[in-house]
Amino acid sequence: MNPFYTTYHYIPFDRIKETDYEPAMMKGIEEEDQEIDSIVNNPDAPTFENTIEAMERSGQLLDKVTTVFFNLLSAETTDFLDELAQKMSPILSEHSNNIMLNEGLFKRVKAVYDDHEADQFARLNPEQKMLLKNTYEGFVRHGALLTDEQKEQLRRITAELGVLSLQFSQNKLKDTNDFILHITDEADLEGLPESAIDLARQTAKEREMDGYVFTLQAPSYIPFLTYSARRELREKMFRAYNTLCTHDNENNNVAIVGKIVNLHREMAQLLGYDTYADYALTRRMAEKKENVYQLLNQLIDAYRPSAKKEVEEVEKVYNEQLHDNKDGFMPWDFSYYANKLKEERFNINSEMLRPYFELSNVKKGVFGLATKLYGITFRPNTEAPVYHPDVEVFDVLDKDGSFLALLYCDFHPRASKKSGAWMTNFKEQWTEPDGTNSRPQVSIVMNLSKATDTKPALLTLGEVETFLHEFGHALHGMFANSTYRSISGTNVYWDFVELPSQFMENYSVEPDFLHTFATHYETGEPIPQELIDRIIASRNFNVAYACMRQVSFGLLDMAFYTLQDEFKSDLFAFEREAWQRAQVLPGVESTCMTTQFSHIMAGGYSAGYYSYKWAEVLDADAFSLFQKQGIFDAATAQSFRENILSKGGTEHPMTLYKRFRGQAPSIDALLHRNGIK
Repeated sequence: MNPFYTTYHYIPFDRIKETDYEPAMMKGIEEEDQEIDSIVNNPDAPTFENTIEAMERSGQLLDKVTTVFFNLLSAETTDFLDELAQKMSPILSEHSNNIMLNEGLFKRVKAVYDDHEADQFARLNPEQKMLLKNTYEGFVRHGALLTDEQKEQLRRITAELGVLSLQFSQNKLKDTNDFILHITDEADLEGLPESAIDLARQTAKEREMDGYVFTLQAPSYIPFLTYSARRELREKMFRAYNTLCTHDNENNNVAIVGKIVNLHREMAQLLGYDTYADYALTRRMAEKKENVYQLLNQLIDAYRPSAKKEVEEVEKVYNEQLHDNKDGFMPWDFSYYANKLKEERFNINSEMLRPYFELSNVKKGVFGLATKLYGITFRPNTEAPVYHPDVEVFDVLDKDGSFLALLYCDFHPRASKKSGAWMTNFKEQWTEPDGTNSRPQVSIVMNLSKATDTKPALLTLGEVETFLHEFGHALHGMFANSTYRSISGTNVYWDFVELPSQFMENYSVEPDFLHTFATHYETGEPIPQELIDRIIASRNFNVAYACMRQVSFGLLDMAFYTLQDEFKSDLFAFEREAWQRAQVLPGVESTCMTTQFSHIMAGGYSAGYYSYKWAEVLDADAFSLFQKQGIFDAATAQSFRENILSKGGTEHPMTLYKRFRGQAPSIDALLHRNGIK
């Protein structure tokens, strides 16, 4: 029997075959269609229970199979899954459209929504009212008020967008995997730390090649750009990474970008909005594009002068050490000479810290932080099947010993996994009609440094921050305590979802946190205080440059999605113009960020990349309260859990934030943290 048709506690990865997905999806579509028909044809008058709540609880089989399928499409894909995704994407889009454009269903939803004065509306609790509001607005945003002709146009747009977004991601993964830098002359390893060389040696061995192989995956690419003394090889790596999906081959995303941007604009205008940003921001804390630009402009005004000075200081080191170069200071020089300057100024670099950040110890530290703050504990689960041997599973227990969540951790890069890091759910949290709290199954997926033949997995401080970031998302999912899955956990506004994750990053440089786990992997000696002092002293090194980099991505995103007319521009020129005000490094004409910018082309952050900086304002403001009360203060943590982490999307995020913080956030805490103010 198809395992998706059975009832199970743990996802049966050991029994699921690739051929199980398609029939399970088709059966799930059939079952949900029947459930929707039952709602539409119910002879009773529309009520919250028989319409809104019934819709919320429909489609469970389809949700179960598509959740597993699309998670594996990112974390452990195959050619078979890639082809199946292309086949099923338009079918799934059509099914979704059939529901959202069902006139009989919308008529019932609207009847419940319009009945604001009735007794049944008055008896709804705030969460039920939010579900009703979301359901009605969801129909409207998906075209319920359109004419029949417009609805058909919308069907075409959404189906095409689904296929193109998949193709964009698949092209990026294939193009990333297609490039390697193969080194056989050991002189070309000059400057590289032992950890990078060990990884390259192991990568070559895995590919049955001699010498050393460097890839565009973060644990290989970032150290190479930071430490390699071979400028021409740094340039080769930089150009390979920054020209992904621009080459004349089947992985080219240039035309796909134009189609995705234009389809988003076309959809928004069909729904009555001037631009896609106007459409998207109605469901964001920022609310309108003027507020997004206000934030980005504030950051440019505050940080750009410092960012230019930071780049000039790095360029000065470059000029002092590379007198005879005719090319001038270029982007592939920045990380290398910035690291030189950081070492000179603070006597610190990421390699000095690796011995103290062995992965098993970091796990103890991160899990232990959650124990200190919230009283929860983590117990290895060896019974739950996994989709890859690298994956670890933990039962998460609440402070009273009750089961809170299942946590999957997938730490290391491989060819079948997308780049970057993310948190997702294999199962959302919700409450059953009988009152049973159905707990979530959460997954964090990363591309952290892995063990080699000679050393365990030793992380950089940046990778520790990444772990903390994704773990913050995981806490948001694990603490979920809602009635309805669609507004549970991380199902919140895009510019609020990054608050819990970026909040956790604050701990990465806190001495009291580092002392709980950072010990030398060989000697067991704790990280020296003077090394921690250097970490803290260097915390804001090039912080303005990093801010401008993020702002530039936000400007690029907004430039695409505030277009009112068809995008016909040369992509390379458009990109250079869009982010010019935030650029502080020399441009390289042949490179292009957009063709690999999955966040805004295939990842849900379209007209939303500013969210990282928006949430950074929130996280700095929130953490300032912890700094005042104590970074491990249990009462403050409990308030953060109750008012932010457990609430999901049951109330407006600003309402939740003010309830926790006692006031609206301001940019001041961020400026103080970064040493700008």
